[in-house]
Amino acid sequence: MVEILQVGNKVVQTNEILSLLARYQLMPQFLRGLMIDNAIAEVTCTPEERQAAFQSALAQLQLTTPEAKTAWLESQGMSEAQLEELAVRPLLLEKFKHATWGNKVESYFLSRKTNLDQVVYSLIRTKDLGLAQELYFRILEGENSFADLAREYSDGAEAHTGGLLGPVAISQPHPALAKLLSVSQPGQLWPPRSLGEWFVLVRLEKFIPAQLDDAMRRYLIDELFENWLREQIQKLGPIRSLWSSEDSEPEQ
Repeated sequence: MVEILQVGNKVVQTNEILSLLARYQLMPQFLRGLMIDNAIAEVTCTPEERQAAFQSALAQLQLTTPEAKTAWLESQGMSEAQLEELAVRPLLLEKFKHATWGNKVESYFLSRKTNLDQVVYSLIRTKDLGLAQELYFRILEGENSFADLAREYSDGAEAHTGGLLGPVAISQPHPALAKLLSVSQPGQLWPPRSLGEWFVLVRLEKFIPAQLDDAMRRYLIDELFENWLREQIQKLGPIRSLWSSEDSEPEQ
C-alpha cells in the first residue's frame, strides 16, 4: 500500500483519500477544483499578466520580503511555482468565463430581467386581521405614517426599519408579495392580504429596473458559469474508488 502523506504520527494511505474528503465535507470543493482545472487547461495569459497576478497575490498575502514568502510556502507545503499557478488561476478562470459566455450575456439578461428588477417596499405584518384593517385605513386616510405604524405594530424584523425593505430583487420576497409588487405603482397601498399565518400590508415605494451595466454583466457571467459548473459536476455521477489488487491486499 502506498503512503502518500504523513502529518505528525498520522500516515494517510491512498485508499483513505475519498473517505477523508467526505468526512471533512471537502468533496464538493474538490470536484469543483477539478472541473475548473479542466476548463482552464487550454487558456493562456501573457507573461506580463502572469507576473502581475503573482505580485498581486504576494501583496494580498502580505509576503513583502523573501523571508516572509519562504516561511509562508513552508507552512503551506507549497513551492514558489505552485504559488504562482495559484495566483494565475483566477485570471485564467475569468478569461474562460468571458470567452465562453461573454457574447451570451445580452440574451440571458433579457430572459432574466423580470427577476433582476429591484424594488423598495414597505411592509407591516400581524396575525390580527382587525388590527391590519385598522392600520390600513389609518395609513390610507393620512392619520399616521406607514413607518410609525410599522415600528409600533409590525411583528417582523421590518419593524426596526419602519417597515422599509430593499432594494431587493423582485424575486426575493414571498412569491405572493413579489406578484403583488410586480403589478404595483409606486406609492400604491394594498389592503390587508393573507400570507400564511400573517396578514400583511404592503406598499411599493420604488421600482428599480435592471440595467445591463458592467456590474450586472459580471454577475450574469458568474451565474452562467455556476450553472454550467453545477451541471458538469452532476454529470460525473457517483464517485468510485479504483484500486489495483496489489493496493488492496493487506501488508504482511
